[in-house]
Amino acid sequence: MSELTIWTLDWVPEGPRGFVRDLRLRWACEEAGLRYAVRTVAFEDRETNHLAQQPFGQVPFLKDEGIEIFESGACLLHLARKNDRLLPRDPAGAAATVQWTIAALNSIEMVTVPWWFLKVTGGENDDLTGWMGKRLDQLERVLGEREWLAAGRFTVADLLMADVLRVAKVRAFGHRPATEAYVRRVTERPAFKKARADQIGHFAAADRKRAGEGSN
Repeated sequence: MSELTIWTLDWVPEGPRGFVRDLRLRWACEEAGLRYAVRTVAFEDRETNHLAQQPFGQVPFLKDEGIEIFESGACLLHLARKNDRLLPRDPAGAAATVQWTIAALNSIEMVTVPWWFLKVTGGENDDLTGWMGKRLDQLERVLGEREWLAAGRFTVADLLMADVLRVAKVRAFGHRPATEAYVRRVTERPAFKKARADQIGHFAAADRKRAGEGSN
């Protein structure tokens, strides 16, 4: 079995499928041609059953020979260092890629995730909505001027930013054609399609297993 192992949940309800963040790591491995295995922790006691590996009880986490890493952004940067398809080797390109990778997490996802959560739970907040709109408008201006975020080509920064932006409710929030074209362009990549299909297949197999266990 590959020494590179991505850990995720053994099952999730249908809603999160295709968005559980192990997909980011699967996608990176597919882009970089890295062999990997997928192992799981149980959904039922997920908040406590792997605290030694992920102190917040979340997924994914990554094992690479003797290295253990949690947080999807940290895992992505670790994987990106293995292959220049994801992280340029020249200092300027590498710095720009890391910069935009962190921006995806700190400047965009930190506002889109709480906004989305409040949206689906009926607790919308006008200040948060305004903040997200401002951030997405700022990003729209950037994407209107370039095809990729860094180094003039696809990098791990695009992988992460597109994954943050592809949430349906976020995509539907306002008219931002450059952003929408960007998300479509990145998610049309074969590596994304394979990673998403593999994740969906993983949870579908878990459905079948659970159904079989329930009929015994």
